[in-house]
Amino acid sequence: MIAYLPLLAAVGCCLALLLPAVDDGADLVVTRIALLIFGDYVAEDGPRRRRQRDLMRAAHIAGTHRTYAAKTLLYAGVLGVAGSVVGVYVAAGLLSALDVSEATLRETLPASLGFVAGVTRLTELGLPQLFLLLTLASATLGSALAIGMYYGRWELLDQRAHARGAEIDATLPRTVAFMYALSRSGMPFPRVMDTLAENEAVYGEAATELSVAVRDMNAFGTDALTALQRTSRRTPSDDLADFAENLASVLGTGQPISAFLSDQYELYQEEAEAKQQQYLELLSTFAEAYVTALVAGPLFFITILVVIGLVLEDTLPLLRVVVYLGVPLATFGFVVYVDSVTQGVGGTETVDLSEAIEDGAEAGGAAGADGAVAADGGAQAHGGGTQAHGGAAVDDRDRERDRWATSRERLRAYDGIRSLRRWVTSPVESVLDAPRTVFLLSVPLAVLGLLVTAFPITLGPPTEMVAQVERPVVAATALVLASYAVVYEARKRRVRRIESAVPDFLDRLASVNEAGTSVVGSVRRVADSNLEALTDDLRRTRRDIDWGADVSTALRRLERRVRSPMTSRAVALITNAMRASGDIGPVLRIAADEARATWSLRRERRQVMLTYLIVIYISFLVFLGIIASLSVSFIPAIEEAAIPSSGTGTGASDLPGAPGGSSGITEGLGDIEAGAYEQLFFHAAAIQAVCSGLVAGQLGEGSVKDGVKHVVVLLLLTLATFLVIDTL
Repeated sequence: MIAYLPLLAAVGCCLALLLPAVDDGADLVVTRIALLIFGDYVAEDGPRRRRQRDLMRAAHIAGTHRTYAAKTLLYAGVLGVAGSVVGVYVAAGLLSALDVSEATLRETLPASLGFVAGVTRLTELGLPQLFLLLTLASATLGSALAIGMYYGRWELLDQRAHARGAEIDATLPRTVAFMYALSRSGMPFPRVMDTLAENEAVYGEAATELSVAVRDMNAFGTDALTALQRTSRRTPSDDLADFAENLASVLGTGQPISAFLSDQYELYQEEAEAKQQQYLELLSTFAEAYVTALVAGPLFFITILVVIGLVLEDTLPLLRVVVYLGVPLATFGFVVYVDSVTQGVGGTETVDLSEAIEDGAEAGGAAGADGAVAADGGAQAHGGGTQAHGGAAVDDRDRERDRWATSRERLRAYDGIRSLRRWVTSPVESVLDAPRTVFLLSVPLAVLGLLVTAFPITLGPPTEMVAQVERPVVAATALVLASYAVVYEARKRRVRRIESAVPDFLDRLASVNEAGTSVVGSVRRVADSNLEALTDDLRRTRRDIDWGADVSTALRRLERRVRSPMTSRAVALITNAMRASGDIGPVLRIAADEARATWSLRRERRQVMLTYLIVIYISFLVFLGIIASLSVSFIPAIEEAAIPSSGTGTGASDLPGAPGGSSGITEGLGDIEAGAYEQLFFHAAAIQAVCSGLVAGQLGEGSVKDGVKHVVVLLLLTLATFLVIDTL
């Protein structure tokens, strides 16, 4: 046991590096150690330090360059030392595994791989050669881990900066539209920037990047030109860099901001259409590549290996590697790559009512305390107070303070159970708002169903034991995913119907407002019209106004009910434009155009990708058909050929090539594991169903969550196909 203490210490050091990611105290300790050891070294200024600092700014990393660089060196050093220790044990383990004679290994391996047996000569090394081998293994693994950690952390920043650049490019058109609309309403430019910073959660990463310039201006007194120029140098997005630089030039020359933003808005609208075409072409290429490389390719490979395995030599181990590791890992890499290339952002602005309740309680408490002080002061002003009266006033203040403290405790207790109360009072709406919560019910039910239908399992060979539970497991998986898909699609379709009505809502609101009606009257008039899925929510908004809520509060409640990115942007624009002017018609026209353009591009994408979605389905059906043919026709034919014909004596039938003979291509076919191959076919079809469904959602609708419904359909097709095969 003592011999393994260095190995345990090395593994412990590696695990300790994970603690800062989950515990702030551990992160503080690691930061202090890193700064103590490497702080002076990384503080030296130079070109590399400036590049790394710019990279951190582009990736939007919290903290200083000195801290990040020192922790990077500390992690690399710890992994280097731990890797050196592990390398010694790896080399020792290799030598222990090779403690077998060369002749025995040559007999075990095929003749074509007999040269591998020469590696056993490593066990015959002398002490100097053995020391050199262990040192080489230690230095190689330690250096690899240290270098990989150092460059990996900086490469991670580069990837994060690239991802942020893509997100900024995706959200910049709507951000410019928001700025243009607010400037068109008459709002001063500094206030436009402040408003954008306040709504960065709604308008995404481009607004977040520009909000850094706003904080520079508000917190440090930086002028707008300097702040925008810094943003231009810092941002990872070329489009935003050009926009910030041009905006700074316009501010410096005194040209109208509204005219510049109008030109930029139209430019980005045209660029959005061009990028949409490039985007669709890229998705088309990805779809064709997936069908060719990850559907047809594995199918071809599996077919060849099955033929070789059934006719010549067993290939089950290699087939298992392809089915259980190759296809899932390749699909995972494909999905991650597509997501990194085609990523976008979206979100909604949410309001935490518990903070408002707590603030209100504190305000009430302050008012109560002030009232007690005023009463006390009034008694003293009359001059008739006594010591007893003063004591009574103090007691009154204490009782009042205790009362408000008790009220605050009750409010905190209410906030603690508020989510539970919401679940109890509105379970359907709660599940629709968070579709993943349906797993809390479906997974236990699926496990219970498996325990009832598939257990107890009859002990036997692993293949037979797996065969008893594989169909129920796939069926339970399909049912669990189906429950999530139903909830997710119900929520998505509702939001989609509402978003399709947003452009019409904004157009009608603009028309009524331009006719001279106030904002309150415009909302009431539009709420009486038919706006399809948005009608009921707008009527609730009108009732809020009728019951005394102001328009901004009523619209924010609408946004919280709908929880749609497009609705959130529209509400943010309307509520902020109302602060600048009551004539918000032109602003609403801009918002309607932006919403209609977004909706049009999204609809075009769905229509174009529908073709490739059908291609993925057809390719899976081909995959399933060939797998079924192998199970129904090919394997039974091979089994039949492997059984020698009945015959007696040593006549002609025993001659090679004669009828009933056992030589030629059918020689040795009696040892095939037909059941294992058929079971592997079912697993391959189920795994391919999951992979194809997720990729179909990623390519067709932009998220693997949208692929869950396709996974359910393809899994059910797989189950139905193999149930039919079992009956044949």
